[in-house]
Amino acid sequence: MVVTDGASERAGRERVRLQAVTGFEADEKSREIAAALRVSERSVERWRRQWREAGPVGVASKGSPGRPRLSEVQIARLERELERGPLAHGWADQRWTLARVRAMIGRLFHVAYTVEGTWRLLRRHGWSWQQPARRAIERDDDAVELWRREVWPRVKVPRR
Repeated sequence: MVVTDGASERAGRERVRLQAVTGFEADEKSREIAAALRVSERSVERWRRQWREAGPVGVASKGSPGRPRLSEVQIARLERELERGPLAHGWADQRWTLARVRAMIGRLFHVAYTVEGTWRLLRRHGWSWQQPARRAIERDDDAVELWRREVWPRVKVPRR
């Protein structure tokens, strides 16, 4: 596995775009430039439009958009809010779903994550997927067994 830093990747993108500018100046077709540079025609057309509007500076790489990041202070606040539970944030039950966490992050920090990005963020900070127990906390197993043995046979309709 080759590990590269963001600066070298950006320099590579910059070289490709400058090669495209050379093609624009030579009045080459977008299809030919895309094939030569092994990029999509759509990207070449977008770069050509930017080049017409602002020259070579308009085609400059602005860097990878990356993923939005929360600061350590924001992560700590997010964890406190998660511990308060979904009811405290207006949901009708006590289930945290990724969609709910995503919505809460958006409301609290004005940062947009995808559902998958939300999962990665939570996992990176030690949160895990939980399967809720299928039994109510208030369940009385002895009363259930008593009902099953004594009441159910009386109310059960016999099969024909």
